[in-house]
Amino acid sequence: MTAHPLDRPVWNSLRGRLSALASGDDAVVRIDPRYGPFAACAPGWNDALAGVLGGAGDDIWLVEADPVAPPAGTFVVRTAPLLQMVADGPQPQAGNDDGIAVLGEDDAADMAAIASATAPGPWGTLTHRYGTFYGIRREGRLIAMAGERFKPADGFAELSGVCTYPEFRGQGLARRLILRVMAGFAARGETPFLHTYAANAGAIALYETLGYRARRELMVTVLGKAA
Repeated sequence: MTAHPLDRPVWNSLRGRLSALASGDDAVVRIDPRYGPFAACAPGWNDALAGVLGGAGDDIWLVEADPVAPPAGTFVVRTAPLLQMVADGPQPQAGNDDGIAVLGEDDAADMAAIASATAPGPWGTLTHRYGTFYGIRREGRLIAMAGERFKPADGFAELSGVCTYPEFRGQGLARRLILRVMAGFAARGETPFLHTYAANAGAIALYETLGYRARRELMVTVLGKAA
């Protein structure tokens, strides 16, 4: 059976459409840490992962079908099960775009602040440059955003960075922003997919109402450099 590009989203993105953001070779690849901590290796090259780790405090995130055994010189910081979802059916009707704005370099600090406060996933100083992000502001404050990240093959784009400050949840802001991101994907002829922690029942339920279905389970393994 031919492997699907979504089976290894990090490897396929960093060896393909996002290769300009990464360093490495045929054995191992890591994205510029300013974009995030993601890395991946070719089958049978787990030992090479140790070579892309920096000093103490550095870590890499591996998204694979199974937990990754730590090679010599590394240790497992943590693991967590993920659910990969894809919206490959009829796209939902476009939402209300009122108050939704494209975010750019001038918004980078506010984007980092909301990501830090709500932890939608790893966020670095350049994560906002993965692609188009949209946000909603109230009285000048960025209160919700959503955007994109991995692109493992032509025709696929990952919804990512979905977050809302707790005091503004329950108002449908995330739904509106997700629909806006998905409309952008549709205009480019790309099928949306995403990753969420498998235990996040609330997020999964929301995504299902927006046309996403569970595709497969994956595992994130975070590796650090051993002392």
